Amino acid sequence: MKQINVVSLFLVLILSACGGTESKVDSALEEQILYFGNGTEPKDLDPHTVTGVPESHILMALLEGLVIRHPEGLDPLPGVARSWDISEDGKTYTFNLRDTAVWSNGDPVTASDFVWAWERMLTPSLGSKYPDMLYDVVNAEEFNQGIITDFTKVGVKALSSQQLLVKLKNPAPYFLGLLAHYTTRPVHRPTIEKFGEIDTLGSLWTRPGNFIGNGPFTLKEWQLNKVLKVKKNSLYWNAEQVKLNEIHFFPVDNATREDLMFRAGQLHVTSTVPLEKVPVYKKEYPDLIHIDPYYGTYYLRVNVKKEPFDNKLVRKALSLSIDRKEIVENVSKGGQLPAFSFTPPDPNSYYPPTSLEFNPELARSLLDEARISKEKVPTFELLYNTSEGHQKLAQAIQQMWKENLNIDVQLTNTDWKVYLSRQSIGDYSIARAGWIGDYVDPKTFLDMMVTGRGNNQTGWSNSEYDDLLVKAAQSPSQDERFKNFYKAEKILIDELPIIPIYTYTRIYMLNQDVKGWSPNLLDTHPYQFVYLER
Repeated sequence: MKQINVVSLFLVLILSACGGTESKVDSALEEQILYFGNGTEPKDLDPHTVTGVPESHILMALLEGLVIRHPEGLDPLPGVARSWDISEDGKTYTFNLRDTAVWSNGDPVTASDFVWAWERMLTPSLGSKYPDMLYDVVNAEEFNQGIITDFTKVGVKALSSQQLLVKLKNPAPYFLGLLAHYTTRPVHRPTIEKFGEIDTLGSLWTRPGNFIGNGPFTLKEWQLNKVLKVKKNSLYWNAEQVKLNEIHFFPVDNATREDLMFRAGQLHVTSTVPLEKVPVYKKEYPDLIHIDPYYGTYYLRVNVKKEPFDNKLVRKALSLSIDRKEIVENVSKGGQLPAFSFTPPDPNSYYPPTSLEFNPELARSLLDEARISKEKVPTFELLYNTSEGHQKLAQAIQQMWKENLNIDVQLTNTDWKVYLSRQSIGDYSIARAGWIGDYVDPKTFLDMMVTGRGNNQTGWSNSEYDDLLVKAAQSPSQDERFKNFYKAEKILIDELPIIPIYTYTRIYMLNQDVKGWSPNLLDTHPYQFVYLER
């Protein structure tokens, strides 16, 4: 009965919105076109330079790496690599590539494509934010930092056109899962070199008509700020598995507008749900709203190079004056949990330190200890990107800092590209941020804050912290790895270059016609398993 009522409601909405004509989601059943709310306009489609979730959704359609993730349990499945062998010491991987894997122009995908792609990602002048993804590979970090310039010394080698050898500095139990991340996927060398050099940024190779990929879909159309369309790649090695003919990604950064599009039958899946609608939809449309566990943390990024935020007592005071329980219960309202550490507890049984608390009185005393008065904390900017959810959270934090510390905060809203750019050059005081794990392991969070890492962007550096991450990488057992992670995270929480707010949940609306969409910790849904059926 509930399903009938929901369908009836949507039919009314559709008829009123579309003048009685068939909705997009209805016509999509026969056409097999998935209409995807993607949150914001992608910055680019270069897998070696982008860092955002909206970009990852598109790149999962266009490019495929050595492995893909199982849509339910996230275990690594064969991608371009049909099989692999791992040495007894866990430090040597031999990947056997498919001879049926080809680029969308018909060129074969070879082991050399991966070697060149990894060289490109690690080339210092490219400025990738993710080179540390490959730092477990022998000499990868040294090459990226310019200590060595001969890439043949890096532990990746094409043994033949269909066999790739990878040598690691140390065993890495997460390495196969890491290889599903878009930064490790190959790129088509002739196309990139047609439009520039190995380190050319923002060239035209990522545009329709130029983009050559190896994924289940190819780039069909890209109307900036309107829609990006991909179509089924008939040359994909597993094309028979792919049931969708197209996916249309809509960059809708207004949650209310996206919600209206969903209810009018214009979207199958949304990027979010308006915060005020979450309790209503949980009660009235439980089959449509999804609140899934999500391996990520919402936090504030602090520029420690700017006064007075270079003083950790000030950063601690700001953290202590935030009531995280109040935020998750009355602002975000999506089942999130207050974050008392940066790293969420994960299935591998890592339990981070939980020393963060709400204590305005202690916060005020820390400012006194730091000899910081209101006059010495001038009105500063809290930067966030266009989103009603981010805005409401920023307003709540603004109010808490005013009430508890008598500090004035100016809220600044920018679009996604400006938001990313300002943080990358250090043009901010405090910015909202979020980090979703690239794979299920604490390393994906803690590595980010190592000195000089591309996604650190706080200016924070701590040699003891860095050393503990090195020790963790060299640890002979998981228990020892986690002990070193724990010690490192205690330092991070004591210094607070970032201020964790809550552990994410993934909140979205999903049309019941969408099949093969399985909730998982990384919100990864390989499109070759997704289809439409009523």
